[in-house]
Amino acid sequence: MNQDPTRLHSRRRQRFPWPAGWRRLNLVLVWNRHWPWLAGLLSGGLLLASCATAPPRNVNDACAIFAEYDDWLTDARAASQRWGVPLPVLLAILHQESAFQSDAQPPRRWYLGFIPGPRPSSAYGYSQALDGTWERYIAATGNRSADRDDFGDAVDFIGWYVNETARRNRIAKSDAYNQYLAYHEGQEGFARGTYRQKTWLMQRARQVRQQADRYRAQLNRCEPRLAA
Repeated sequence: MNQDPTRLHSRRRQRFPWPAGWRRLNLVLVWNRHWPWLAGLLSGGLLLASCATAPPRNVNDACAIFAEYDDWLTDARAASQRWGVPLPVLLAILHQESAFQSDAQPPRRWYLGFIPGPRPSSAYGYSQALDGTWERYIAATGNRSADRDDFGDAVDFIGWYVNETARRNRIAKSDAYNQYLAYHEGQEGFARGTYRQKTWLMQRARQVRQQADRYRAQLNRCEPRLAA
């Protein structure tokens, strides 16, 4: 039977009336029904990404960091004074551990290229503190509201850890090289000399010392002009 092509075209339009936005919404609903873990992972990641503080534009320049985030200077100075740790040492460890990325984590293992597996450790945040070490910090300081993705809490944690290392391992708080080795290996690991067989780690510690020296020179130049 012959059909009116105008009516046939009209029926086709009625069969597929949804705009692109509705089609995307339908796709999300399908994901939620068939792969809820994937939908949760994606939505959770997007929410966290929207809330995270972006790293400074120039993480290699202490003056630029504090010019961009002047409240960080207040927090870093407070930690430096509280624990007696030079400001450049605090910054150099933060630089090495996370490059000032608030939600930094070790890369997770992936199966078949798309199924997320576990991460190698519980390290998280600016300081890459492990769960257990962070709990020790909270117990020692009473700072129960501390968060690893908060700059002020993270820089205070590093000050506390460097102070503990100075007390337990007799390492000067200004010694960025050995302080970083102890930070990475743990105070007991440093005492056992576990770093001696890790040439890559000793090279990294040298980079931390060099970064601390750069930050020190930069702060000597600009800190008097920065906001208190």
